[in-house]
Amino acid sequence: MPTPDVSRLSNTLTDGVTVYQQVVYTTQDLASGFIERIPYFVAALIVLGIFWLLSIIFKKVVHKTLGARVRHQNLVKVFQRIGGALILFIGFMIAMVVAIPGFTPAKLIGALGIGSVAIGFAFKDIFQNLLSGILLLISEPFRIGDQIVSGDYEGTVEDIKIRATTIKTYDGRQVVIPNSDLYTSALTVNTAYKQRRLQVAVGIGYEDDIEAAKAEILRALDKADSVSTKAQPSVIATGFGGSSIDLTVRWFIEEGTQANKVASIHQVIVEIKTALDAAGVNIPFPIRTIDLSDPSVSAIVDKMQVQQALATDQQAAK
Repeated sequence: MPTPDVSRLSNTLTDGVTVYQQVVYTTQDLASGFIERIPYFVAALIVLGIFWLLSIIFKKVVHKTLGARVRHQNLVKVFQRIGGALILFIGFMIAMVVAIPGFTPAKLIGALGIGSVAIGFAFKDIFQNLLSGILLLISEPFRIGDQIVSGDYEGTVEDIKIRATTIKTYDGRQVVIPNSDLYTSALTVNTAYKQRRLQVAVGIGYEDDIEAAKAEILRALDKADSVSTKAQPSVIATGFGGSSIDLTVRWFIEEGTQANKVASIHQVIVEIKTALDAAGVNIPFPIRTIDLSDPSVSAIVDKMQVQQALATDQQAAK
């Protein structure tokens, strides 16, 4: 008859072997089940690949069919992206049915319904950007290639995606702006219209004739080929400056891009400076006048003289 310690050890070993066998059997069942499902997984991947190719073909067909006919190209992009996403979603659902036994779309919808509140809070910003992106593509306030200003960023629109819009700044950086910011905030489109008005400030001396200076500036604008001839430029006096009469020169250019803006301003300033110099019109520097008759100035001079006398006496004493 075995002792109690031996019986306890035997029971422990038996329990350990049983647990080990269960683990082995479970692992074997999982491995065999996985091996049995490999053909179904491969079939699911093939289905996904087929629907991915179908989405690409769909986008190309839409672009070829509607790209040259539809005026608003953003609507074509909306149709391409929504249609392509729908094809991929259908392919994903079919692949899930093939790969997972007992899976049905109804179960997925039920699971999404149970977690809809949590999903809504987690993906609120994503859904907001998606909706804003679709509305931007449909309303089309700007297009790819337009130059826009949004908040602290200014540049050329490179791509309008459903979630965000990508712009390239004038110094060569890429900025990704969420579509919700573009849709809900003020937005400036510099290239929305054919023409764009520019202006510079010019100061002339108080002794110069304003009308004569105006005529010289207008003749200088006629020499600048970047100034549009379809709109009349203007020169108006806007104020009495500290050392000059302030004039504002306004003109239009035909293409409102940043490069044309910078080049036109440079050309106009050079032409105006050349014309005013040739006409003898003064472009004054800032002038500061000191009134030496003021009593405070006399007090400062007297104090400086006293300090200079003391310094002289100290040097003589040495």
